[in-house]
Amino acid sequence: MSIVSSYASPDAAEALKRQRRMASIASLAIAILTVVLVAVVLALFLLPALRMQSSDIVAYSAEMEEEEVVEQPEITPQVRRQPSAPSSAMAKVIATTVPSPISVPVPDTETPDPSIDFGDGDDFGDGWGEGSGSGLGGGTSFFGVTSRAERIAYVIDYSASMRGPPKEDPSRADLMRKELKRSVDRIAAKTNYALIFFAGPAWVAGDEVDWTKQKATITGKGRRKYEWKSGGKAHEWEQVGKKEPVEWLSATEGQLSKSRKIIEKTPLVWGTRWDNPLQMALDMEPRPQVIYFMTDGVARGSDKWAKEIGARAKSRGIKINCVAMMQPKAHDDMDDLAKRTGGHFTIVMKGGQRKKVR
Repeated sequence: MSIVSSYASPDAAEALKRQRRMASIASLAIAILTVVLVAVVLALFLLPALRMQSSDIVAYSAEMEEEEVVEQPEITPQVRRQPSAPSSAMAKVIATTVPSPISVPVPDTETPDPSIDFGDGDDFGDGWGEGSGSGLGGGTSFFGVTSRAERIAYVIDYSASMRGPPKEDPSRADLMRKELKRSVDRIAAKTNYALIFFAGPAWVAGDEVDWTKQKATITGKGRRKYEWKSGGKAHEWEQVGKKEPVEWLSATEGQLSKSRKIIEKTPLVWGTRWDNPLQMALDMEPRPQVIYFMTDGVARGSDKWAKEIGARAKSRGIKINCVAMMQPKAHDDMDDLAKRTGGHFTIVMKGGQRKKVR
């Protein structure tokens, strides 16, 4: 209930009422706006706290090694599989999946004939293996020992003692020439080979040899001359001056035919010293992988030669297959040389029969 002064005129009283009404409306509006403003302010502070926060997910992964793709060989269904090895043998196998940065070399292998009995084959030759000697990396065989290699050197005894006793038939030289020609015939096309002959001096097959018991002159490729001397004994031959280099020959039909003629026509020379020709073979570049070494002689100092040459050949990864031609006194040193280099040792008996010792 409003109180109006009794002293106010009616117009003044009416104006005062209007002012009070307007003031009330203004106060109400201000109150409402204040409430709204407070609500807005509270909303600004409270709503961010109520809002769901989604954190970024960060993942870490170790660096992955690049997987090496190994091509698997195709399996031919027609190939008959071999039976599995017994469990005792399988237990010895150690497998690993760890990659290695080092490649494993595949060694040259030599396959001897399975039998070690005397008289393997009919006399000298028949039943000893035929064909071209082809295989991985080429190869050939000599006195029953097969080699798979790309570079093969022959070191062959052409000393006068290879004639043998008068009643020896066939002679040592006949057996040697026959088997050496057969071995050359079996050289695979991919194989390089070398022929080194020796007695007291040593020379490359095809050289001219002018000799006496005190000295020898070898006339080699390009008419170059190489000198040798001796103190008068069969085992005292030494080279004088520069050494003769040995070159590799390619297994072409023309070169093989030429080698067969040289093997047949080269005469025998006096003296026996086999360390010098083996050193000539070891000096070749590139080095031989296999050496076939044959002699019928034993020489003073051959035990020392076997140790020295064996150590050098082993350090260069060269195998020496030794063949003793009807000379029992040479067996121990040649067996030692073959053993030191991982090669084979074969004894050729009278009539061409042979025994594989190693």
